[in-house]
Amino acid sequence: MRIGILGAGGMADALGTQWARAGHEVMVSGRDESSGATRAKTMTAALTAAPGEVRGGSFAAAAAFGEVVVVAVREAGLLDTLRATGTSLRGKPLIDVVNTADIFAYDPTRPIARLIADVTGGHVVKAFNLCNVDVWRMTPPVFDGRPLAVPLCGDDQEALDAARTLVTALGCTPVDGGGLDRSMLLEATAAFVIGLWFGGADAQAILPPLASSGEHRRT
Repeated sequence: MRIGILGAGGMADALGTQWARAGHEVMVSGRDESSGATRAKTMTAALTAAPGEVRGGSFAAAAAFGEVVVVAVREAGLLDTLRATGTSLRGKPLIDVVNTADIFAYDPTRPIARLIADVTGGHVVKAFNLCNVDVWRMTPPVFDGRPLAVPLCGDDQEALDAARTLVTALGCTPVDGGGLDRSMLLEATAAFVIGLWFGGADAQAILPPLASSGEHRRT
């Protein structure tokens, strides 16, 4: 799969390196081609044994390159990044990993995923936003023998299928989180648990395991 990544920071590096290691073709990008190319060189240096290709380019180039495009920039630069892609994202599967810049001021009436969908016309799936970048550098992210579960919120089946492929390439388990309208809940969850972690609490301990969570059935 050709994966274009809008961004050349930590998330682009961690996720993109893992996907290239799994055999996918990856293009990372920045405001200009040089920043994307610099990140691509460091990612390539970290790869071993038959990796997929990693290259660098501009935001517009990565948007055109990807069969699926990952939005991995800071919220402050989000709109400028999306506008720099022109119309290349229209109708494409887009994976949104962006969290709010101020976790203590997240506004659930203005979900980031919906903004991306409205601006680009792409098929957005919210994913990969609950964990610190270092988790995505793990090969694979497994804790106490249990692979990390990654919730996905989106409406388009093709985009969801692409997201599931990217999740399983990391050794993680994709989990159906509902439609794109539920992305605001996923974003709010990130803001809440990150706040707990910043305060020194073990956010994972706030929920019991499935076996102790009571009887549930999906309607």
